[in-house]
Amino acid sequence: MAQRGSYAKGVAKREEILEAALGVIAREGYRGASVKVIADTVGLSQAGLLHYFDSKDELFTEILRKRDEVDLAHYGSDALMDASPTALRDGYVRVIRHNCEVPGLVQLFSRLAVDGADPEHPAHAYFLGRGASLRKTFTAVLARQQAMGLLTDRIDPDTLARIFQAVADGLQVQWMLDPQVDMPAIIDALFDALSPTAPSPTALAPVPAPAERKDPDGF
Repeated sequence: MAQRGSYAKGVAKREEILEAALGVIAREGYRGASVKVIADTVGLSQAGLLHYFDSKDELFTEILRKRDEVDLAHYGSDALMDASPTALRDGYVRVIRHNCEVPGLVQLFSRLAVDGADPEHPAHAYFLGRGASLRKTFTAVLARQQAMGLLTDRIDPDTLARIFQAVADGLQVQWMLDPQVDMPAIIDALFDALSPTAPSPTALAPVPAPAERKDPDGF
């Protein structure tokens, strides 16, 4: 029974650390959220804080997991799975707009996304699993939107899901370099571009000017 109580306290302390870390990153940004600052916030030494995590990299990976858990509670898949025509668009744009309000977490996500390319990095499995889960949900919703005639069916839904993911991740990098980048507006424009009523690329192509006509004598 004592061991069970100790385990429960350890889980609760990890949750306290992760929740505190989210607040620190929101206030101080990614660079200001050192292990020392997070440890001080929860009344631990750096060594004491890392007792609950295998490494600093695991700590920051778990902070992202906690961020996803919090975001899911506010912007969950229930909204995306809503059958109303604008649910997907409105919900996704709302998530992107929220990301603009937490630059420190966007910085952390982008930094770990690069580091996580290494299969040995603690964030590697996190990003693989997160991407697969998001695409699975998005693919199902996109397929339904196509069946309703709300999105073009010229691109299969799985590819569309990857396009949305790539655009969102790439926009975050552009936004970090230039905060004037309007991420929600660009995502909104992507939905416009994928509308079945959008002009086709052929229709948008410039019409070549007619060749100058010459008479048979060359004049």
